[in-house]
Order: sequence, then structure tokens, then C-alpha cells
Amino acid sequence: MSNNHDKEKMNRHTCCGHPHKSDNPSINIGSHDKIPKDFTGKIYICPMHLEVRQPSPGSCPICGMGLELETSSAHPDEGPNQELIDFTRRFWVSAVLTIPLLILTMGPFIGFTSIRDFFGERTTLWIEFLLGTPVVLWSGWPFFERGYNSFRSLNLNMFSLITIGVSAAYIFSVVAVSLPEIFPTGFRNSEGHVGVYFEAASVIITLVLLGQIMELKARERTGSAIKSLLNMAAKTARIIHKNGKEEEISLEHVQVGDKLRVRPGDKIPVDGVVLEGHSSVDESMISGEPIPVEKMSGSNVIGATINGNGSLIIKAKRIGADTLLSQIVEMVAKAQRSQAPIQKYADKVAGYFVPAVILIAIISFVSWAIWGPTPALAYGLVSAVAVLIIACPCALGLATPMSIMTATGRGAQAGILIKNAESLERFEKVDTLIVDKTGTLTEGKPKLMAVLPEGDNDKNEILRLAASLEYGSEHPLAEAIVKGAEERGLDTVNTTDFEAIPGKGVKGLVDGHRVALGNDQLITDMGLDNNKLSHTLNAHRDKGETVMFVVLDGKIAGLICVADPVKKTTPAALENLQKLGFRIIMATGDNKRTAKAVANKLGINEIRADVLPEDKANIIKELQNKGFHVAMAGDGVNDAPALAQADVGIAMGTGADVAIESADFTLIKGNLDGIVRARRLAQGTMRNIRQNLFFALAYNAAGVPIAAGLLFPFFGILINPMVGAFAMSASSISVVLNALRLRRMKV
Repeated sequence: MSNNHDKEKMNRHTCCGHPHKSDNPSINIGSHDKIPKDFTGKIYICPMHLEVRQPSPGSCPICGMGLELETSSAHPDEGPNQELIDFTRRFWVSAVLTIPLLILTMGPFIGFTSIRDFFGERTTLWIEFLLGTPVVLWSGWPFFERGYNSFRSLNLNMFSLITIGVSAAYIFSVVAVSLPEIFPTGFRNSEGHVGVYFEAASVIITLVLLGQIMELKARERTGSAIKSLLNMAAKTARIIHKNGKEEEISLEHVQVGDKLRVRPGDKIPVDGVVLEGHSSVDESMISGEPIPVEKMSGSNVIGATINGNGSLIIKAKRIGADTLLSQIVEMVAKAQRSQAPIQKYADKVAGYFVPAVILIAIISFVSWAIWGPTPALAYGLVSAVAVLIIACPCALGLATPMSIMTATGRGAQAGILIKNAESLERFEKVDTLIVDKTGTLTEGKPKLMAVLPEGDNDKNEILRLAASLEYGSEHPLAEAIVKGAEERGLDTVNTTDFEAIPGKGVKGLVDGHRVALGNDQLITDMGLDNNKLSHTLNAHRDKGETVMFVVLDGKIAGLICVADPVKKTTPAALENLQKLGFRIIMATGDNKRTAKAVANKLGINEIRADVLPEDKANIIKELQNKGFHVAMAGDGVNDAPALAQADVGIAMGTGADVAIESADFTLIKGNLDGIVRARRLAQGTMRNIRQNLFFALAYNAAGVPIAAGLLFPFFGILINPMVGAFAMSASSISVVLNALRLRRMKV
């Protein structure tokens, strides 16, 4: 189902780049290698820029971030992250060399002058060169590569700033050591020495590496919820051959239709249906519900759930990518790669941020060179480098994606599948919730309560004709009628000229008789009068029963009453939804009297009864025109028009029959308390994103002018580039850690 609120993907992207467009999302931007449509190998993508796709690892040509596997969450055994291994190795080398470098340079400021005096000033400068050069040129090389690519493609990003800042500090220092005599007096201190900044360049590289390592580890942890599910899935299955012999086989060899034995304590290998046996199954890893579910002949079972004490024989229905677990993984992976509308603010800022920072750095250098104290040019260099480093807007690019990736994984653990980030943002704003009655408020498994014949008609014959007409239908009311006939030992026959009238009922030819079964609207359409039955109708509807008319050869032959019990979880869930600020409206095709009886039991004040599927969509449109933000919760099939019209569509799924793609949210267990959890998750996620954007934007807004020296004339404060590097890394780390709090969020 395509939601009518799906927005066109943003052409501006996060992580600090210029606005960027791609006419062909299958092209590896920055090269001319296209991915063929029939390509089946691994595809690497940028989590920030979804149009970047290529068949080999590397870095994003827009933001410079390392690419990751498109389906990494679906493959827990892909092996270690090579980029993380490489950066970790470079970090330790840089740390080992930077520590003595800091001791040499910072020692005199805290009273340790003996080391520098022992070597002498000139020799010490060359030692700093020898320690700093491997850090800058080897440990920092990946950043220079990314920075070079950003200038070449005119997609300026955080690595553009790091490259300029570190290069300026390092090249200046190398020239100062090797050719000090060429510098004018503006670069010299009172002793005639030219200051060097090997320690600043090295510390910057070391801290950026540390930030990148923490970010990479955090990105791995965001998919841990899904990977843990996959790691718990069965690796083998016990097949029962036609000759009765059993054999342990690899899971990939299981075929649809195979008979499999699930022993006590085993993991259920694939989605299937129970043929024999009785047991309870722990489905908490899929649904988030801790209570085991009873399974018997005819029950559906889900792959990767855990069997209890009983033995089951199941028939495989869905295998491989068709299983519920695989669909969940794919949906969560897509959601984690989607972008929320709130991200457009970060994108807009990022698109102009880097050029502005470079301009500020130039202005800062010139201002210090003209008006700064001696050595003015040295002060100018320090301030310009500090501006470039402290302004690196990596945190801005991480703010939204980190929260979205973490939240969608947390949702999957709680039995909430989120279609995309936009749905999550919209759901936070929803103020009106429309709920279908059957299958949403109720169990969706109605029971036949009464058959009331009219005149001299036989009630068993009426039930037999109605069951024959409804045989094969998947509608819950139809199933109740067919099951009721079977329990009474009535044999159904084939129906011809069958016609289904949406929202009203069905017609057909049964045993040569014209039979119709439906509600008041069907009776009205057929021109029949039901006034004399009003007392009986009202009495049963006041009990919350759904009453259907059976019409035989153009005359009302009787009534069939069906009741659908309210789910045990519904009353408490409705109370919690109202506390969360929802206006709740029950919309149902049932008669108003029946609907009111159910609504009164549940404390629902607003009902819309006798509505057709298309009427629900019109009700939603009417509310939207009045300024309300509307969510619709339904079964995802009959309610498709309403789910499409709603700001947020919620499919109330049950077990393996869940329609994964039918709505913005899919609740594995079709209970209303799933909507409560989804609302809390949406509110917590959007609050987390706003906190992250504040950390990033407020930090940059405050850091850049201070680094430029705005406070120096008043307080004598000028930020060292090393402090800028620490602050830049701290900003990114704070965003990452804040986003990871969502993993522990109670929903």
C-alpha cells in the first residue's frame, strides 16, 4: 500500500555537504560505474545519502562517511567491519606517538622544562616533527583522501575542514622547523622562535579518529536488535520424509510443503501451520509479548520462535526471504535508511555551513594579522585552524539518522514495525485515532450466537444456506457462520452466481434458491421491509451482537446473530491512549445500536456506524480538512482506502498473517497496546532528535565565534586547535550516546 503522504526524497542531504542531486540513484556518484539491474552481489550505501550505491566498499563522495552494506542488518555473519579495524589501528599508532609529543610541548606550561632543556630547543622541534609526521600523514591519511575528494567534487563536508585545518598547521610547522629564517617578524616570539603546531595537528587527527571509531561502533549497535533476532533463528530443521523417517537438514534445504518435527525446546525453523501436536510457543522475540501462545492443529507458527514442552509437527508455508522474520528485517533495514522530514532543517543548514566556516576562518586570519598582538600572524593561524576544526558539523549529520536507526531497532524488539522515518515523525503529531471494531477492538474471531428463523423456515436450513454462501470467505463473520454450521453437522454445497457487495453483504445461487446474506443496507437495497423485526434486532444489538439478515428467494427468511468478544487488552489500552492525548473514534460497518453497545462497554464516546470502507476514508478526509492529524488502525486489507488516506496507517497484524507492507506501522500482535508503545516510541524518538540537533547546532553557533577570537579582547580567551578538536569530537559523541539511549527506552 502506498501512503498518500509519502514525500519526495530530499535532494539536500546531511553530514555537511552542499545541496546535491542525483538523476540516477543506481549510479556510484563520483565515478561512472553503474550497478546493473540484475546485479545480485553486495551493494554498499551511505547511511546519510541513500542515492550513493556501489558494488564495492569505500567512502561517500558527498559527506565522506564510510559506506556500509545495504543489507548489513540482514547478514549478522558478514564479519568484522574493516573500516573500524583500520581506524582502530591508526588510532593506536597516533595515540602512542601523540602522548610523548604532548609531553614535549605542554611540559613547560606545567613546570616540566627539563626534557626540553635536555634536548635543546632546536633538536626538540625536530623530535616533534618526527613524532607528528606519521600521525598526520599515515593515521590521518583517510581524512585527507576524503577531503581531497570533497574539493574535487565540490561537495564540501567535515573532511574538507579537517583537511584545510590540519594541513595548514602541519605545513606551517614543517616550514617553520626546516626554514625558520624565511618567516617575517610577525611569526616570531620574543625569543625569536617560530611556533610550531605538530601537537595540535596530531591531537586533532587522534581525536577525530576516536570520534570516528565511536561512531562506527554506535552504528553497529543500532542494528543489534535485528542481528540478535537473526542469530537466535534456527540453523537446521528436522524433516519428516514420506516414508516416515526423520532427518536433520540445513535450513536452506527446507521447501514449502515439507513436514517438519519441532521437538520440545527447539526453535521453530520456518513459518508454518501445525498439523499435529499441542504446545505453547514463546513468540516474545517477534511480538514483544512475554506470555507464551498456545498452539494446536491449525495454528500458525512463526520461524525463530521457541517451542515449549510439547512436540509439534508443522507444514512449512513460508521459507527464506518470505518468512515473517526476514520481512521484519528488510522492513527495519529500509526504515533505518529512510529520512525524516525534520532532517531537512539540518540539510539546509549543512548545505551552506562549510563555505561559511571557510569564509569565517579567512576573515579571522586577516583580522588577527592586522589588529592582533605580536606575533600577530601566528595568532591568526591558530584562530583560523581552530575555527575550521571546531566547526566540523559531523554531529549535525548524525543527529537524525542515529536516532532513527536506534528507534526502528527498538520498535522491532517491541513488536512495532515502522515503515519509514517520516511515519515516525507524523505519528508524534497525530491527535485523532480511528479504530475499526472487528479485529482491532475485538478478537476478530466472532462466534455464532443465535439463528432466528422467520415464519415456518427451519433454522438449520437457514444456517446451511448461509454457510454455503459464505464458504471460502476469509471474513471473520463468514468464518463464524461456517464454523457454526460445521459444529451442528450441516453439510455445505457449492454456490454459483456469487456476488460480494462491499460493506453490505453477499448474494448467490444455492441449491437453486436465490440467497442473500447481509446488513440493513443490503435489505434496503433489495427493497425489503424489516420493521416487524425491529424489537428482535434491537434486543440482540443491545448485547453487542452483529445481526445479519438471511434472504431466501426475495423474502427475509431469518436472522443470524454473531458476537465478537472484546480483547482483554483493549480497555486498558484505550485508557492509556486517551492519556496520551488521542481523540478516539470507532468506525464500523456494524449497525449503530451494536456499535454503541460495544462503545459503551469500552468508554468510547464517538462512533461512526453503518460505514462502508470508502466512507471511512471520507471521514478521515473530513477530519483532516478541519485541521486534525488522523491515524487509522485497521486490518490492512478491507480498510486499505482509509489506511491510505490517514496521516498514519496502522495495520493490526496477527502472527504470520501480518501484512508487512500495508501500513506505516505494523503491529505484530494486533492489540491496541501496540499503538500505545508506538506512540511512546514516536514521542521519545522525536524528542531525542531535537535534543541531538540542539547539541549540534548550539555547539557550532557558540564554538565558531569563540574560536575566531571574539572573546579575546574582553577576557583574553583564544581556543587552541587541540581544544577545538576535542570539542568537535565531544559534540559528535554526545549525539551518538544520546541516540543510543533509545535502546533502553521503555515503550
